[in-house]
Amino acid sequence: MPATLFLSLLAASALAQDAQIRMSRQQIENLDIKTAPLVASSSVPLFYAPGKVVTPADREALVSSSQPGLVTHLVANIGDSVRKGQVLAQLRSPELVGLQQGYLAAASELNLSGLERNRDQKLLQEGVIAERRWQETQTQYQSKVARADEAKQLLVLAGMSDAEIKTLAHTRKLDDRLSIRAPIDGVVLQRMVNLGARLDIQAPLFRIADLSELWLEISIPQERLITVKVGDRVRLESSDVSATISLLGQSVNADNQTVSARAVVDGKPQSLRLGQNVNVQILQHGATTGFTVPNSALSQNEGRSYVFVRNDDGFAVIEVSVNGKQGDESLISGALTGNEQIAVKGAVALKANWLGLGSDE
Repeated sequence: MPATLFLSLLAASALAQDAQIRMSRQQIENLDIKTAPLVASSSVPLFYAPGKVVTPADREALVSSSQPGLVTHLVANIGDSVRKGQVLAQLRSPELVGLQQGYLAAASELNLSGLERNRDQKLLQEGVIAERRWQETQTQYQSKVARADEAKQLLVLAGMSDAEIKTLAHTRKLDDRLSIRAPIDGVVLQRMVNLGARLDIQAPLFRIADLSELWLEISIPQERLITVKVGDRVRLESSDVSATISLLGQSVNADNQTVSARAVVDGKPQSLRLGQNVNVQILQHGATTGFTVPNSALSQNEGRSYVFVRNDDGFAVIEVSVNGKQGDESLISGALTGNEQIAVKGAVALKANWLGLGSDE
């Protein structure tokens, strides 16, 4: 080995042992070095596991045809946001006309029975008819009320709104058009019908989900389950999306020997899609175990990791252990109190100065 190269390596090694970089405030400003406080972390990265984005079962709705009919108009498409009561499609249904006729007939009979009831009530008060006659009239009237209510409920079940039923009662005009409406606020995930299709009763048309809350179904290896508990946090790989484990399954998948865990996603991240396969990192929650720092704050030398801590003389070089990485951040531990200010920008220049590869002017 040439003597000059040997001396250079020896000098660089000696500089590497120097744990203090002496720099003035002016030099720090000239190099555009920025500092930030340490952020304590109470999460320990455990392992990665596959997961899938799902929605709670009670936040999904299957929209079906309440009557047989012909699809004449489709309003909603896959991916559309819809509101509860919004029209999704329209059918032509002869069976609906039959229900409307039944309702109008029941309403007419109820009206006639009501007139008879009022008449007999006056006659009873005048002593013209017996109490038995009044009771018979009252019983018939209650029967007509029940029949009219039943006929109205059949129209409601068929898909007619209260406003449409009132219009029918007022105009007495039959209409075979049936509007299919959204039962919940949500997003159309699936459309299972085409224009011109002839549908049977209860034929599925749309699947809608309320995406205001999303879950992750995570497959945890059985042998790692002992290290996971409800309340632990998870984060998606290469993402800032996080979630909290709310349930650990009580059975093991016989095919792959994994246990299903459920995690509730924080907020409403726009980057997630229902049915999306993801890779998540399990983070065990506990006492403060280290600090979260930007990856830009870390410097590597001879296989070891360092951060630069601001002090009166410039920066102290502190060796740290990297316990985990997530996106643009790393979890570190070392001889740190948590009150330090570390360099988060300009670490390359500091490393060069530390190893004697750059100028400190």
